[in-house]
Amino acid sequence: MAVKLIAVDMDGTFLNPQHEYNKARFGEQYQQLLQRDIKFVVASGNQYYQLKSFFDDLDTQIAYVAEGGGYVVDKEQEIYCGKLEPEQVTQVLEWISRTPGIDTIVCGRKGAYVLSGTDEDFISRMRRYYHRLTKVHQYKEIDDTIFKFALSYVEDDVYPLMSEVNANLGGIVAPVTSGHGSVDLIISGNHKACGLQKIQQIYGIRDDEVLAFGDSGNDLEMLSYAGYGFAMENASAPAKAAAKYVAPSNRDEGVLKVIDDVLNGRAPFA
Repeated sequence: MAVKLIAVDMDGTFLNPQHEYNKARFGEQYQQLLQRDIKFVVASGNQYYQLKSFFDDLDTQIAYVAEGGGYVVDKEQEIYCGKLEPEQVTQVLEWISRTPGIDTIVCGRKGAYVLSGTDEDFISRMRRYYHRLTKVHQYKEIDDTIFKFALSYVEDDVYPLMSEVNANLGGIVAPVTSGHGSVDLIISGNHKACGLQKIQQIYGIRDDEVLAFGDSGNDLEMLSYAGYGFAMENASAPAKAAAKYVAPSNRDEGVLKVIDDVLNGRAPFA
């Protein structure tokens, strides 16, 4: 099977622990990907405006499946924007408000929103992932298309929280985790794999021609359906169970090593 699309998660996958990647090495690889008509896609739970800051020089050529599948952009053009109805947004926020200990970011097409009075350390950390983050006094001030809620919770209690979300909001949103107490509530059935398939439809790419890399719970669907699903060596146990293959750690430029294997026709791409 030939690889026609490469999709990379960012944190814990394409980026090293310092939140960087080897731009010189990837730049050389990307020129070869172009020559072979292999589409490069950034598939992350993070905000589009944050993700594009890593690839500004490639924006006119690559695609983004951002916000865990809620927002899809190709060649700087919006392909898809998920939408929760206002009453659904209200229902989710009311449930969150009744659950103590959750810090919340509301995510939409124009940006992300956090209540004034939210812990400043949390807001400061989140600005790394949400380059457009606005404080609001009340959620009703938000004038945007909403498609995701990003929650921060006690790490040891994340899975019980996800069970509660499924029990109370399962018809509206689905919880996915990226580790470290982070839980995203995405539109049910609107995960990264769905976003990738929208890109595949544009370019006529089959599932078995997709190479995908990930490390956490929000990558499971993408890793399991891709012809070549690679979990990172540093990935969570569920991610490794979903994937067919394992890539070296993000500390060791694992994604770039596997891309080299693609370009050089080494197993499993021979």
